[in-house]
Amino acid sequence: IVELRFPSLSIPLSRPAVNKDFRDHAEQQHIAAQQKAALQHAHAHSSGFFITQDSSFGNLILPVLPRLEPE
Repeated sequence: IVELRFPSLSIPLSRPAVNKDFRDHAEQQHIAAQQKAALQHAHAHSSGFFITQDSSFGNLILPVLPRLEPE
């Protein structure tokens, strides 16, 4: 916190809790958008179906079923 110091007055120039919450929220939105884009890319450019799920290996999208073309 940056403060101006006067003999009987202390004025905070920033609100770190509010700024941190805003940054955290913005970061979560950015991550969610990246995950959505990755899932859309996987569906469009591969031969399988995918789901979003956190794995123990840190993968955000997991293959579920192969796509089979009708004969």
